[in-house]
Amino acid sequence: MAILISIPILGALLILQTAVVSKMHLLQGTADLVLLAVIAWALQKRVHTAWHWGIIGGLFLSMVSGLPFFVPLIGCMAAVGLALMLRQRVWQVPILAMFIATFVGTLVMHALSIAALRITGVSVPIMQGLNIITLPSILLNLLLAVPIYALLGELANLLYPEELEA
Repeated sequence: MAILISIPILGALLILQTAVVSKMHLLQGTADLVLLAVIAWALQKRVHTAWHWGIIGGLFLSMVSGLPFFVPLIGCMAAVGLALMLRQRVWQVPILAMFIATFVGTLVMHALSIAALRITGVSVPIMQGLNIITLPSILLNLLLAVPIYALLGELANLLYPEELEA
């Protein structure tokens, strides 16, 4: 059930990201709602479908991105792996894990994007890309991390209710 519901949720977030959020940028950086949703879902305690959400989110991002097909997919999968690792280690403060995973996940996604662009022959000045695109994107993602974590936490509680003890 959680895998099936990921398609309309991540699809709606992708539409919202490409139609609305991409128009609200800080310098040249924009927020990545799909990445935030994948990270927030992976950090929920009772969720067992984090990898599925990461694959679906990465495929959705690959469809709308001008980057090589594997770059957003690898970025989302790396973010899910980091979030799952943090969920095991920082289990008492999940919002801290959300901030760490968002920060590192955004860095990884942008580093992969810059590397793929440089390999394909597009000249991207690394420091300028970092200052104008990556750092503002990290700030926007960190601002949106708490609301998305809360929303997906409620969704996880609906899909995976706690069992009552008799």
